Amino acid sequence: MSQQGERRTSDDDWWTRLYDEPAPDNSPAAAGDTLDDRFKSVAEAVSPTVPDPRSAPQDRIDPADTAGPEPEDIPGAAPQGILPRAPWQPPGTTAPPGSRRTAGWWEPADSLPPSAPPPPGYEPAVPAPPPRPPEPGPARPPTAPPDPPAAVTAPPDAAPEPPPPPPSSRPRVGHVGDRPPTYDAEPTALPNARPDGLDELVADTVLDGARYGAYVLRAASVRGDSARYRGEPRRDALLTARFGNGEDALVLVAVASGMRAFEGAHLAAADACRWIGGAIGRSHARLADDIRAGRRGDLKSGLHRLTDRSYGRLRARAAELGAEPEEYTAGLRCLLLSADPGCRTRVFFGVGPGGLFRLRAGVWQDIEPAPPEPGEVSGAPVVGFGSPPAETAEGDRLTMDLHTVEPARPYIDPPPPPAEPFRFRASVARPGDTLLLCSGGLAEPLRGEPALAKELAERWAGDGPPGLAEFLADVQLRAKGYADDRTAVAVWEA
Repeated sequence: MSQQGERRTSDDDWWTRLYDEPAPDNSPAAAGDTLDDRFKSVAEAVSPTVPDPRSAPQDRIDPADTAGPEPEDIPGAAPQGILPRAPWQPPGTTAPPGSRRTAGWWEPADSLPPSAPPPPGYEPAVPAPPPRPPEPGPARPPTAPPDPPAAVTAPPDAAPEPPPPPPSSRPRVGHVGDRPPTYDAEPTALPNARPDGLDELVADTVLDGARYGAYVLRAASVRGDSARYRGEPRRDALLTARFGNGEDALVLVAVASGMRAFEGAHLAAADACRWIGGAIGRSHARLADDIRAGRRGDLKSGLHRLTDRSYGRLRARAAELGAEPEEYTAGLRCLLLSADPGCRTRVFFGVGPGGLFRLRAGVWQDIEPAPPEPGEVSGAPVVGFGSPPAETAEGDRLTMDLHTVEPARPYIDPPPPPAEPFRFRASVARPGDTLLLCSGGLAEPLRGEPALAKELAERWAGDGPPGLAEFLADVQLRAKGYADDRTAVAVWEA
């Protein structure tokens, strides 16, 4: 007989044995045998701190949560009896009173009845994400209007960001004139190389610079657009060298350009620079003293002699290679600069085409020395080559004794005069001047393209000397119809 007064059948004996018939070592429970009573007894045995569900229904735990591991087995879980905080709550707090966890999310207690299941198709509300941390930024002035709610101000201890750099004062253009040049601005093909002649290779571009005394030096040599396209070597050669130390030092910059039609023109230009550099280096002490003292005559005659010796070595080298002297040669133009801050004398000398310009007060001046007249004779005659007959003190002319037999002398062929006359100029620089020495590849467009001269004058007037990269970009400013190698040496006076 059950508590409800009905007799169970044999099929329900298992229910009777479990709940109606007391075991020998157990007695009937004193409390009422209801579902709530049994849940309370189980809850007290598992977790005595869990409150009575009838007294606090708002803290009821969803049965789905009891299927997982115990809170102590989960890293960072809350202790028993304390509900973990909701995802939208700050650390160190617990779940708000009257909320419960359903399907992994916390929901307010008033969203659903405590004991009623969620309606079909119900999805728990997803909490809004926490606000993003503030980003550093410059502090706003107190007079500025308040920022919108979405704006984030920088913390007080954050350093303000540096202001952006000002735009470059030097304009950058690819070319001047109405039409672009025919060839590309960048190299296309490399020159052909020989396995046993790798020392004959020259780089596409050479860049150098220095600062001495009251001037800043910039030098660059660039292969022309035509040679870059055809894979030909750069025929221009550039040499920058300093001889001596301190204020007695002498700076030499040599520019040489080989003949266009000769295959080894770049080798002749390199030889010309190397040999004139060696000659200047061996006499640099005397030359530096003459420049500081302003001995113009001594400088001109001495440099003329050193230049002739260098060209004599070029002719000898041409004979060794089996080439004509007119082929294995180069135009040579040089600058001599003293390292003494008190000396502003700038000396130019050379042979061959090119240009010498001066930028003063924003205006270009062509200061290329005028070549001597074809019939002009410089220097005294040399004995054996056109010297007048000598006379005695009495006025008698010396004659050869025809009865004296002398051994035959070999015929001496005088050296041929150079194709171009020797040029020399010594000038005193003024503060703010810019002296430009260049090969024919830059001198011709400067004289023939006014837009190029104007652009370079705007870049180099008033802003001071450019850096090496800027100077290289300035030298490569192109103009249609001019595609030869370009070599430029510029001196900015402080």
